Amino acid sequence: MSILFEPLRLGDLQLANRIVMAPMTRSRAGSDALPGAEMVEYYRQRASAGLIVAEGTAPSASGLGYCRTPAIYSREQVAAWRKVTDAVHGQGGRIVLQLMHVGRAASHHNKPRGAATVAPSALRAGTRLFTDAAGMADTDEPQALTLEGIAEVIDDYRQAAINAREAGFDGVELHCTSGYLPMQFMASGSNRREDAYGGSAANRVRFAKEVLQAMAAAIGAGRVGYRQCPGNPYNDIDDADPAATAAALCDAVAPLGLAYLHIMRSPLPGLDAFALARQHSSSGLILNDGFDGESARAALEAGEGDAVSFGRHFIANPDLVERLLRGLPLAGFDRHTLYTPGARGYSDYPAYQAASLEVTP
Repeated sequence: MSILFEPLRLGDLQLANRIVMAPMTRSRAGSDALPGAEMVEYYRQRASAGLIVAEGTAPSASGLGYCRTPAIYSREQVAAWRKVTDAVHGQGGRIVLQLMHVGRAASHHNKPRGAATVAPSALRAGTRLFTDAAGMADTDEPQALTLEGIAEVIDDYRQAAINAREAGFDGVELHCTSGYLPMQFMASGSNRREDAYGGSAANRVRFAKEVLQAMAAAIGAGRVGYRQCPGNPYNDIDDADPAATAAALCDAVAPLGLAYLHIMRSPLPGLDAFALARQHSSSGLILNDGFDGESARAALEAGEGDAVSFGRHFIANPDLVERLLRGLPLAGFDRHTLYTPGARGYSDYPAYQAASLEVTP
């Protein structure tokens, strides 16, 4: 039997296999950032994964910034997420919630009225994003967080971790890449602060470290993970030395004993993110980006990591674990319905059948 199908323990998380569903924004949340029935079904269908990392979810109203993305700061949101976790657990699955504060990668069109857009420094992201209200829009001019504001955001994350556990999640993952708030602090191009949260790499990773400390203290380090992708330029991120920054965060949080590091392949030539993670992190390693069943098996057998996460393959293959186990062909997904409302291209992909194998360009 392939190593992919062997059980694995990451901190306090017991996985039935080493196939992880990566977090993917799919823009299906309803009004008030509430998960709905389609999201319940979507995650239920994919519960055979050893671990599901549910999509990036805002810890506060200011953490929202994209259209139709979920949150977990209200009692109604906690109750709605409980239906998702009950469905996954009812199928024998395990699920953690990725906490994602978008920081400056936001439009007020996608936020509740009065919610601020914040960042480490008052530097607008040079990118645009989609809004239901106004189509493509520039990102907002952010407010630079004060020290008091930083403490408030850290507490928002802490409470979100508690809320996630109340909602039935087995743990949480901190999103530290893709140009969102933790990475905005970490990158030298978006962090121009001159206090304890800016300047050196050790100072720039302080925010993410303190968030992880707060969440670990709240729900236990064995139920907390984090995601990194050194050198990811998404959302107008620029860093003078991405490898050193990523290593600094790994070193800073190593004493916490976190459950895992979800490490993505770096887009930068010559930067081996997996090797960097093995060198600097003592947590379990979930490898991500560009794997198929065979390359995932080979990576684990070579000792590169402990598990492999799949994103795109889980979109059209709710039974991905079964397909990999039996060597069945994988279905392709429809790119046109990745972020559109409704069940089409989301929860309507079938389990294995010949008709499901067409790829829509």
